[in-house]
Amino acid sequence: MLGIIGAGNMAGALARGWGEPVLATDRGSGRAARLVADIGGEVVASNAELVRRADTIILGHHPHQLEEIAGEVDASGKQVFSVLAPTTMAQLKQAYPNSTVARIMPNTPVQLRMGVSCIAEGGEAAVPLFERVGKVFVLPESQMNLGTATIGVTPAYIALLIEAMVDAAAVNGLAPKLGQAMFVQTLIGTAHLIAEKGYDTLAARREVATPGESTVRGVAALERCGIRPMFQEAMADVLTRLSQPYHG
Repeated sequence: MLGIIGAGNMAGALARGWGEPVLATDRGSGRAARLVADIGGEVVASNAELVRRADTIILGHHPHQLEEIAGEVDASGKQVFSVLAPTTMAQLKQAYPNSTVARIMPNTPVQLRMGVSCIAEGGEAAVPLFERVGKVFVLPESQMNLGTATIGVTPAYIALLIEAMVDAAAVNGLAPKLGQAMFVQTLIGTAHLIAEKGYDTLAARREVATPGESTVRGVAALERCGIRPMFQEAMADVLTRLSQPYHG
């Protein structure tokens, strides 16, 4: 059985994607109870009880709580999979020396089984479980922060881009609700189209970019406004934060 320690946003998204009853704990937020109400299972009284009863444990608590929570439990012989973004494999092995550990960075579409998860080398034991909720990429641990800055934050970026496009259309008279539906569906279809083309974004652009016409002009305007430097700045800021100590 799966156990979730710290039923926050990411752990909850994963559990909903797996869609099976879980054991769950939290620190009084009520999230564990809401999660169990949605998918079944049980809120247990302590982390020690959860680890005793679960076969696979997902660490979804705050990163700075790693040593504290590891000290409360005996996870010998268990699988302990961490979604604590800055926590390294070495830290996990030190905290859980007699367990099979993995460091994973998923993104929130895992709740629809359409997510992406990056797994640090050495944590391949987690691949089958995370393949159930989307695509899995195994990275050298030195690139895990880059993986986080690439896929972990992207749902927020996409949501912001959609908001910006809806606002631009609204200024010109399109009802926001209609704009939201149109843009989201176009995004879904375009993502599938690009995947079918072997992730060739240039080929997808060229299909709608007649020289001198509207699409080319719109793309040129985005380039003038600095869309590429904008994402480079965002990537740099995320990587800077991930390289800093996490204090809660």
